[in-house]
Amino acid sequence: MAHLRSRRRLALAVPVVLSLTASLGFLPGAASAAPLTASATPSADGPNLAYVVNTRTDHRTIESVEKAISAAGGTVVIAYEKIGVIVVHSANPDFGKQIRAVRGVQSAGATRTAPLTAAGTTDEGAAQMLSAAEAAKVSRTAAAGEEPLEADQWDLRAIGADKAAKTNPGSKNVTVAVIDVGVDDTHPDIAPNFSPSQSANCVGGKPDTTYGAWRPVDAAHYHGTHVAGEIAAARNGIGVAGVAPGVKVSGITVAEPDASQLFYPESVVCAFVFAADHGVEITNNSYYVDPWLYNCLDDPDQRAIVDAVNRAQLYAQKKGTLNVAAAGNSNDDLDSNALVDASSPDDSTAVTRTVDPHKCFDVPTQLPGVVTVASTGVTGAKSYFSSYGKGVIDVAAPGGDKYQIPDTPSKNGRILSTMPNNQYGFLQGTSMATPHVAGVAALLKSKYPWASPAQLQALLKAEADNPGCPTAPYDGNGDGVVDATCVGGKHVNGFYGAGIVNALRAVK
Repeated sequence: MAHLRSRRRLALAVPVVLSLTASLGFLPGAASAAPLTASATPSADGPNLAYVVNTRTDHRTIESVEKAISAAGGTVVIAYEKIGVIVVHSANPDFGKQIRAVRGVQSAGATRTAPLTAAGTTDEGAAQMLSAAEAAKVSRTAAAGEEPLEADQWDLRAIGADKAAKTNPGSKNVTVAVIDVGVDDTHPDIAPNFSPSQSANCVGGKPDTTYGAWRPVDAAHYHGTHVAGEIAAARNGIGVAGVAPGVKVSGITVAEPDASQLFYPESVVCAFVFAADHGVEITNNSYYVDPWLYNCLDDPDQRAIVDAVNRAQLYAQKKGTLNVAAAGNSNDDLDSNALVDASSPDDSTAVTRTVDPHKCFDVPTQLPGVVTVASTGVTGAKSYFSSYGKGVIDVAAPGGDKYQIPDTPSKNGRILSTMPNNQYGFLQGTSMATPHVAGVAALLKSKYPWASPAQLQALLKAEADNPGCPTAPYDGNGDGVVDATCVGGKHVNGFYGAGIVNALRAVK
């Protein structure tokens, strides 16, 4: 399964390298490159791979590049002309090299290292299902006005979401799109707030809006359903409650339908563009784009991935969509000078490499304007798995921690939410923290419908509570070894960013 993770935000490096523009024409000599000659004979004896080809956005250039793609042995899957991203399949092993030499192409590269098959999340550990007997036990402890399983939802109380719902549960005019493995909209806690018209299946890079296409292929693809419930499970006397139980939620599937559940770049590009074009106010991104944990700009394939996904998410921002993403579960200091990546590429044979997180980026969480989220447990301490880093983390939220045990009926420090087939279960991870932030952002958007993505991010930070760096050495798993060092002060630091989001303060 693809890992749900985090990375350092492009606070300094990306604005310089990528110029923060949708075109991102940063490849030297791209404008003056020669066109592919008609005499070139493409080979077709390589693996059939997917590519992103990034160009200028004028129709003439795109039309010219599409002809060159065909001449180089490529097949256009879809062209997103508004952002200059073309999704291509090709079995020509030299396709990337040839197409990068074409006039108008600003970057291009393979989005995977393994051949296409017929057609990463950031949760930590296996799901723990709540049995019918356990659910009945929890339900007996529900207080008046609570959902049946709310006694186990320590996370709602931690950020005042239970009280916020009484003041403002959120507006039906606000939609949070869950870009993930699929959402089971038939779940009774999700169905009341689900928006089919803003949902799709983007696997492969082209949206499929057939009714139900957004649903998970099986119960093992549970991640998106859990996330959706955390955001907007209805207060309807059934099961659990979401942070913003009055807003809408949609599902945009981007994960491969097989056991790998990989999130390839072309699928994520499709999701951001679809969300923006269908009036989505907030996207939840509890994953990183496969196959690279870090995408290094000195590699042409990885550079093209950063370019393509950044164009798409910037397009969404310009259309008024706030993008919220998970920081990751490696317990890495994302502001360090070097990190070891032993998992990339995750679709073939991984090779251990040392990367500088200031030059090699987790996508989409490190892209400019994206809200990067760290995870906390019931005590408010950083979750043992959560990555961190001063100047990287924007805000934090409850994501669970098995070592921080709450005084709840199930005594489970993870996050309880919806699962496919009308089930409920516990998960932990920065994947679970991110929907709490997306939910609070939805409450803010409900209160301030005029707020831009940048203004929403500022409001999230202004309403947050920052506990400051811990006074004692941080030992997340209690084994006597210092696991992480917090840098910064009471207002901004590496563990919490601007602080833990506060739903009650947001609605007041």
